[in-house]
Parts: sequence; C-alpha cells; structure tokens
Amino acid sequence: MSSNKTLTAGEITELTNGLTRLARNLWWTWHQESQEIFQELSPRGWQNLYHNAMAVLHEVSDYELRVRLQDPEFASRVRGVLGSFDAYMKEQLTWGRQNAPELLDTPVAYFSAEFGFHETLPIAAGGLGVLAGDHAKSASDLGLGFVGISLFYREGYFQQTINQDNWQTEYYTLLNPKNLPMELVVNGKGDPVRCSVRMAMSQVVFQAWRVNVGRCPIYLLDTNLPENEPHYRDLTLRVYGGDSTTRIMQEILLGVGGVRLLRELGCRPSVFHMNEGHAAFLTLEITREKMAEGKSFAQAFEETRQHCLFTTHTPVEAGHDRFSSDLINYVAQKFKTQLRLNHEEFMALGRVRPSDQHEPFCMTVLALKCSRAANGVSELHGAVSREMWACLYPGKTVDQVPICHITNGIHLLGWMKGPVRRFWRRKLSAISETEQAPPPGGDSTMFWRQKPVPNWDSELNSPEFWKRMLDPNFVSDEELWALRYKLRRELIEFSRRRLLLQGQRLSQRDFIAFDQLLSPDALTIGFGRRFATYKRAPLIFEQLESIIQIVKDKQRPVQFIFAGKAHPRDDEGKKFIQKIVHLSKYSDLLGHLVFIENYDIHVARQMVAGCDVWLNNPRRPLEASGTSGMKAGCHGCLNLSILDGWWREGYDGTNGFAIGGDSHPKSVQEQDRLDGQNLFEVLTEEVVPCFYNRDAGGLPRPWLQKVRRAMATLVPQFNTWRMVQEYASRFYLPR
Repeated sequence: MSSNKTLTAGEITELTNGLTRLARNLWWTWHQESQEIFQELSPRGWQNLYHNAMAVLHEVSDYELRVRLQDPEFASRVRGVLGSFDAYMKEQLTWGRQNAPELLDTPVAYFSAEFGFHETLPIAAGGLGVLAGDHAKSASDLGLGFVGISLFYREGYFQQTINQDNWQTEYYTLLNPKNLPMELVVNGKGDPVRCSVRMAMSQVVFQAWRVNVGRCPIYLLDTNLPENEPHYRDLTLRVYGGDSTTRIMQEILLGVGGVRLLRELGCRPSVFHMNEGHAAFLTLEITREKMAEGKSFAQAFEETRQHCLFTTHTPVEAGHDRFSSDLINYVAQKFKTQLRLNHEEFMALGRVRPSDQHEPFCMTVLALKCSRAANGVSELHGAVSREMWACLYPGKTVDQVPICHITNGIHLLGWMKGPVRRFWRRKLSAISETEQAPPPGGDSTMFWRQKPVPNWDSELNSPEFWKRMLDPNFVSDEELWALRYKLRRELIEFSRRRLLLQGQRLSQRDFIAFDQLLSPDALTIGFGRRFATYKRAPLIFEQLESIIQIVKDKQRPVQFIFAGKAHPRDDEGKKFIQKIVHLSKYSDLLGHLVFIENYDIHVARQMVAGCDVWLNNPRRPLEASGTSGMKAGCHGCLNLSILDGWWREGYDGTNGFAIGGDSHPKSVQEQDRLDGQNLFEVLTEEVVPCFYNRDAGGLPRPWLQKVRRAMATLVPQFNTWRMVQEYASRFYLPR
C-alpha cells in the first residue's frame, strides 16, 4: 500500500480492527515494528503508560485513528505489521508441529504463581515470573501445545520509592483490565465462566482472564467477585501478599482452581508442569478426580504422578513454602475428606518424615512426591537439589536422587533492545548462507554470501548466526564499538531522566547536576535484581576507599548503576538498598554511583543493554540459575560473576570474567571475605585494564574480542528456545 490512493471505509475498518486484535496479543511485545506503530500513535502516551498498546489505543479516539490511517505510508506499515502477525499466528511449519504434534490437542499445562511478560502487566515479583513469561513466549514461537495458569493480581507487585531516609517504601496501583491486553473468559452465551474452590468453611468463586501470548493462552484466576466475602475477594489482590493463610489459599486457588478451570474449558492437558511448589495442590485435585472414578487413593496418586512435572528454582530454605498442621487442618478439611485421608495421612504428603508430627507441610515435598520427573535450573543447582532433598529418597545415594537439571534461558527477542534488533536485522537481511566462500582472485580473506533472509527472527536464535560474530568481516570492531557507545549513551540519558524525577519528588534537585551525571565514556557496571541478602548487592563497596580511587581515575574511570527491590518484609534487604543509596548521595562516589528506583522489566532492558559489565555476586551455591546476565550477551555486555548458577556452565575463560574459582568455603564469613577480595582483584587486574586497552584508533580490541566470544558461545545456548525444546523432548512428550 505505497500509493497515495485514499483508503475506503472498509479498508480503514479492517486496519483499526486489526490493531485492536494485535494490541490484545502480547506478540507485539517482542515485535519491534508493532511497538513503533503504537508509539507513533501517541509518543507521550507510550512513554507514560508503560508502553501499553491497549492503553495507547484508548488514548487515541476512533476518529483520530481513522484519520491517521489516511496517511498512505503509515497505513502501509500497519498493514505490513498485521500481515506479519497473521502469518505468525497461522504458521504451520513450526517446530512443535513437526516434533511434538501430540501436544497440540493435549497441551502442556504450565502453572506458575507469577508471569513476567512485560512492564504493561506487572504481576511478577522477580526472576521466577520472568522465566515463566519467557517460557510461554518461546512455546508460542516454537508452536508448542501450551497453556498457562496463574492469578490476576489486581494491584500487581509493589511500586518502589526511596524516601528521605534512603529507605524503600512501597505503594500499589490498581490495574484496570480494560486497559490491559487481556479479556474475560466467557462461555458460548457470552457469560463469564465461573468455577469455585472450597476453602475452610466457604465456597470461593472465581472467574478468569485470558492473556494471549502469541499462540499460547495464559489464564489468570480472579476472586474479586461480589458473591465472595471481602477477605476472599482479596486473595488475588497482590503478588505474594498477606500472611500464611493468604498464601496457602492463593496456592489452593492456583492449583485446584487452575485444574477446574481447564476442565470447564474442555482443555485436556497431557502434562501438568509445576513451576515451583506454589501450584502443587493441583496434584491432589487430579488425584481427587481419579478417586471419583472409583480408584483408590494409592492408585489415583500413582496415576497422577505420570502426568506431573516439577521444576524447583531455589536452594534457599525460605523459598520453599511450609504450612503448619493447624493451618492445613483449617483450610483443607473438605479436601481431606474427598481424598479419604485423615489429618496425619494428609500431612504426610508434605513431610520429609511422614510420622513427625512437628514437621510442617512443605509444598516442594508434595510436588517432588507426586511428579514423574523433577529438575533444577542449572547443572550446579541440580546437584545442590539432589543433596538437599536426598532425605526424601532413602536407600538412594545423592547421585541417584531423581532430580536432573535443565538450565534456564531467556526469550531473546523479548529482551533485545530496539537498536540492537535493528542492528542484527540489518546484518541478517544481507546474508543467506552460513558457509563462507573466498572471493574471486584467490585472496585468502573470507566473505559472506549476500542474499536477503526473510525469517530473520528464527535465524537470530540459531547457533550458526552467532558463530559469525567471530569473523570481523561480518561485524567489524568499529561497528561493534559504535553500537556499544550508542547503547551506553541511551542508558545514561535514561538514568538521568529517571534520577531527575526521583530528585524532584524528594525536593533535592540541587544535590547533583543531573545532566552531567555519569559519563558515556566510563566503564559502566550494572547490578539489577531482587535485593535478597544472599545476592550481596553491596559486596563491591566493602573496600570503599579503593573503589573510590578507581572511579575517580580520570584516565580509566568506572561507574556503577544499581537497581532492584527488596521484599516488603525483608528489612535486611532494605538495609542493603539504604546503604547503596546513601553512598550514591553522601560519599565520594557521588556522580559515579546511582540507584534507579522501581526496577521492572523496562529498567532491566535498559540496563542489560547499556552496561559494559553485568555484575552478579551471590553467595554460592544459592543462585539457582540467575537469568539476568543471560540478557546481556546479545547487547555486547560482559558478565562479571561468581561461578554459580548458569555462569558456571557459560564461562570458558574468554567470554567474560569469573569471580573466584569453581568452589567455595563452607564458612559464610570466609566466603564473603574471599569473594570480596576476588571481586576487587578481577575488577582492577582484568576488567578495567582490558576495557581501557586501546589501539592507535581508540578501539579496545581485546575487550571486543571477549564481546564476540560471549555472543558466539552464550547467546545461542542460554535462551528459552533451547530450554523449551529440551523440556519438550525430555519431559513433555509421552514416555
């Protein structure tokens, strides 16, 4: 549609309906041209409404939209985007259809207490939810039969501000479904689908919202209905909100309610995948169904095991929900009766030592007992989990404990920043073949054959593409360094804008000149994640005077950008935030260290793209996987990390930096001391010298070689396309 021909009313209606349909599907969150369309409709609305396509369409009147579509060039772009969307949704030659066709009619049902899709829908607390969101996006890309279950938290996860005392404070905002990419689940008559779950002495009714993630539906359960008592209406108020009673009721709703919703919708999953133990009650609901068919509890429980999978995500004890005997007795009385179990028999399902009446009910124990397969999320985490739960498998050695591992990944396109997508698309549009060929004349220099690549996003996930990064004829050092400078500049200007707003709110505009804050020429180190204490956010500042000397070196300056949230009840984590914010304002690190409030997916995307180094220093082996560093590679950001989680598998000595070796002291105090010492040494002796080792043209060639190695070795391995394919081939397909 490149001509100046005026569109008919019917053509305009087709495009407006198409944009509405597109806005209701989160596919646009990983499709750059779609985002640019919505941004162009209302640049300020796009910026202020959390890049929410549905909210932007509500900002623009129907009349304005129809007028804007009379611009032939804009209408042509809209038609192109809608054509790409329709082609994606209708594609038949998918990996899933070719390799797992049996899952199309009997899909994987993936249960997770949180899903982190995009800043538009803030219903995730951290990495667990982001991993679930990336899992769903890749399942869609691969054409896998997949359906998700979670809860609709109408106030989401908390918003963070730092007060005058540099202390984290929390506030919540109400999410309006009308402005979100979701729709109420209705029956054939257009009436909301309603199901119910028994909790304590009440029957709790819930409805569901459908979120379309490409080809995959995710259903969010919602108890905010007038027929429920107020405290039951608030079960789905906040992510991990309330006390233990609220938590167990949320988990009953998720597990039991999720199964009942799928049955009501006629969905027949072949596999129930529990992403952490929060959903483990689903195993008892499936067992109850089988007992209603006449089977004994033992028969039903064993049959249920054949359909259930479990992924554990943490070796931290606090990450495994445990509930007291009294609470179980209060909440699950009816459920126990339906399973024909007395109280101690029911409690035994969640105990390591079934006869220990003092042991609480553990959701992870229930999940492990009722799954045909279980896995950790990295090689080291798999080993730690086997040791941690060996007590459940008497007679087996630790190595024989049936917990394997599938290392996590990230959804590459979903995390790739716009300029980087355009950069790689431009490169991919110029090549077609993976082999090299010598040019005419016998010159030994290799070159890439030139031909457009239509399906560039699939190529972007191929190992063959990233191997090309090792050839400077594909991407020159000059191009790569220019891209790095562009991304660092964008991050610094983003940080300045955010910090100016933070300063205005605290009436401290004059404590620093925001337009001079940070330097686009300085080595920029980023730290962004949950402020759990085991992640040791302030570790780098333990040798404060020495760090100050480094950041103030005019020839080789270093600067730090920190962001992250502590759980509202984690005062120790909040103290870490307070310490870092205080240092950023009232120490000689002023201007070289900043803390960005309200860490979310948008902030994370800016940081992993613009930083030169991604810092991760957890107390090993408590970082089960740690996916944030995986998001850095495609942007040319290098990892500086403890050899824990995924980095222990990814690091090869040439593609980033390791803090210490592949072991750790048993003493926490000794580990902290040694890790702090090793961190300072690798920073001063390896990272800084490498970054500032410039040739006559000003290029850091050794640094860029590490960037190339990181792209070639890490990006094609640590992504959710690989991860989901591994789950499908090893766990999802019928045995």
